[in-house]
Amino acid sequence: MGNGNRPTPEFRREAVRLALTSGRTRREIAEDLGIGLSTLTRWLGQERDVREPSEVPVDLHAELKRLRRENAVLKQERDILKKAAAFFAREGSR
Repeated sequence: MGNGNRPTPEFRREAVRLALTSGRTRREIAEDLGIGLSTLTRWLGQERDVREPSEVPVDLHAELKRLRRENAVLKQERDILKKAAAFFAREGSR
């Protein structure tokens, strides 16, 4: 690569794939491919930035609403279990 040509997208993807899956160090991969270590590290960071947003829920308001409903149900279940435990404790002492 070191001849001044810009790497193709396929070359970048393959370099990132090698860095993530080969078990070799980034330095070894960069040297084998003829690119700088900082270049490979930057490509890996860009790949990570591209992947992360897909993990974020699209509609945070809807997710918050769902979690609040779930939390209310869990609190009701907890209260029922507390009352049942107290009831059976009283029944067992008779």
